[in-house]
Amino acid sequence: MAGPHTLAETERAAESRIAGLELDMESMHVVSNLFRAANAVRNHMERVVLTPADLTWTAFVVLWVTWIWGPAETRVVAEEVGVSKATLSGVLATLERRGLLQRTKSDADGRLVLVALTPSGKRLITRIFPQINAQEREVTRLLPRGQKEDAAEMLRTLVTAVEED
Repeated sequence: MAGPHTLAETERAAESRIAGLELDMESMHVVSNLFRAANAVRNHMERVVLTPADLTWTAFVVLWVTWIWGPAETRVVAEEVGVSKATLSGVLATLERRGLLQRTKSDADGRLVLVALTPSGKRLITRIFPQINAQEREVTRLLPRGQKEDAAEMLRTLVTAVEED
C-alpha cells in the first residue's frame, strides 16, 4: 500500500467528496491508479534494487538509456529519461564522479555534449538489470500471464494519447 488508505477507500472518498460534479469517474480512476501504481513500483525498485547499488531511479534510467541507445547528446538523454536538462546535469555529475559514465564534447559540434557509459557503468547496469527484471516479475505476479501484454498495450495507448498532444 502506497499510503494509509487502500485504493478502494481512496476511490470511495473521492467519489463522495466530488459528488454532484459532472466528471468521468472511470477516467479519473484509471489515471489516479496509474499514478499510484507507478509511484509504488518506483519506490519498490529503489528500496529493493537501486538503494543497495547506491542509485536513484533517475540515475538508473540514465544508465539504462545510455546502455540501450549508446552515446547520446545530453538533450536526447534528458528527453528519453523525462527530466529537465538541469536535473540531468546533477545526475550526470554524480554518475561521472562515480566513474559510471563520461561526458565528452561532440567532434561534430563542440557545443554539444555526449554521454556514454564507462566499462564500470556497463558492468553495473548489466549486473542490476536482471534484478530489476526479477522485481518486474514480482510486481506483476498477480496479473495472469495472458493479461500482462494486454496491460502493457493499454499503458502504451495512454502514453500515445499524451504524446499526441
